[in-house]
Amino acid sequence: MTGIHVVNGAGQVGTNIAEQLAAQGHQVRILTRSGSGPEHALIERRKTDVSKPEQLAAAFDGAVAVYHCIHGSAYTAKAWQAELPVAEQAVLEAAGRVGAVVVFPESLYSYGHVDGPITEDTPRNATKGKLGIRTELLRAREESATNTVSVAASDFFGPHVMMSHAGERMIPTVLAGKTMRVIGSLDMPHSFTYVPDLASAMIAAATNPELWNGFYHAPTAPAVTQRELIEAVARAGDVPTPKMSAIPAWVLHVGGVVSTDSRELAETSYQFSKPFVIDSSRSEKVLGVSPTPFDTAIKQTVEWWRARQA
Repeated sequence: MTGIHVVNGAGQVGTNIAEQLAAQGHQVRILTRSGSGPEHALIERRKTDVSKPEQLAAAFDGAVAVYHCIHGSAYTAKAWQAELPVAEQAVLEAAGRVGAVVVFPESLYSYGHVDGPITEDTPRNATKGKLGIRTELLRAREESATNTVSVAASDFFGPHVMMSHAGERMIPTVLAGKTMRVIGSLDMPHSFTYVPDLASAMIAAATNPELWNGFYHAPTAPAVTQRELIEAVARAGDVPTPKMSAIPAWVLHVGGVVSTDSRELAETSYQFSKPFVIDSSRSEKVLGVSPTPFDTAIKQTVEWWRARQA
């Protein structure tokens, strides 16, 4: 697939995608408001606001694929509603004009409250808050004349992952031997997606036109409990398992009366209060990508954090 691969955003997903594409020999153009991004001979870093349609013609010139990895300025339904649909529409229209496919990392929010493993056939019809906004975004992609792909993942961990339950809230805390407090329950199974596996899946879908206009699950290893995740991080870091405790979901709901942060976290706390498991087996076969073994992924995550802290 010759041409330029454009990556919108240099956060936890965009950076992993850009690095993998460059390692495969692809020409990459990474777009951020600040002009930041990973350094590599095949990566061009360009200062661009992708929510501004007038900046996209030049930014997308020569593009064969666009990986749209930006997020809202705040973790609130208000910010998402104001910012995300407008930006996605601008990107879809601009990509369509140059014939590029647009690939989106997606969450599991649109599935809403579910019982049992989540498959690609599970209805995606959530209607309220941040969950409903994700449903609306998926609908707009389906209605667009531009080719798209959406790859859904569960909570992230891995290199470059900061803003996540298993990111800066957990890994450095465990490595420092501090008490680890989690949301929901320590002992309910929960799926965690290793971000490099999400990046690999998105690239696989982008480079195979037969997979365009589909919705897939990122390769995700079998679910673990948050207790098991913390214990695995401690083993990989060769540190004692720290003390642990859980903040019940009802505490967040009560706190949400006066705290915006608590209210927004409470909206998705159901994912950690009962089993929340993604089944990616079908998508793995279609995409030809398998999840990194859990212990290997944890080891690589700890190594990245140790290097970052050095």
